[in-house]
Amino acid sequence: MVAPTTAPLSVAAVAASLPASSWYRRQVSQGTKGPIVYAFARQRVTLCKDGLPERTVWLVIKRTRGAEPTYAYSISNAPASTPLRTFVWLRGLRWAVEQCFEEGKTELGMAHYEVRTYPGWHHHMLTTMLAHFFLWHLKLRLGKKSAGADGVPATDHLGRGLTPAEV
Repeated sequence: MVAPTTAPLSVAAVAASLPASSWYRRQVSQGTKGPIVYAFARQRVTLCKDGLPERTVWLVIKRTRGAEPTYAYSISNAPASTPLRTFVWLRGLRWAVEQCFEEGKTELGMAHYEVRTYPGWHHHMLTTMLAHFFLWHLKLRLGKKSAGADGVPATDHLGRGLTPAEV
């Protein structure tokens, strides 16, 4: 048996050892107190199991900005040629998926099912997500509420919102 050349490191130790040039700053949204900015980095690491190397993956790290940053870690089996901007984009998609599930549970009854089979559960989940997509698309298309009694803004044939004077 050959002894490893380096001892295994924790993900926190890997994050602390990355040079400043490895970090990519990205504004993810506009908050009430200004822009929300995170720093992202990635590193190829080999996972170990029972003290033996198992597989090589990407360690994707997100940290907050400020005097005392907090870190979030994830691993990915993406190809070695995957650019960092792809991982940053995927981190943003995770929020959208979580938002879909949260709104589906609270507003559309996703958590209210009484089925005994996988096809029944799958049908309920799919129907709920399609309803969520439909409502989200409708909300984008109709825009903000108008002063009208029905709450639907008046639009012309191009979808541009009309002012009350134009109507």
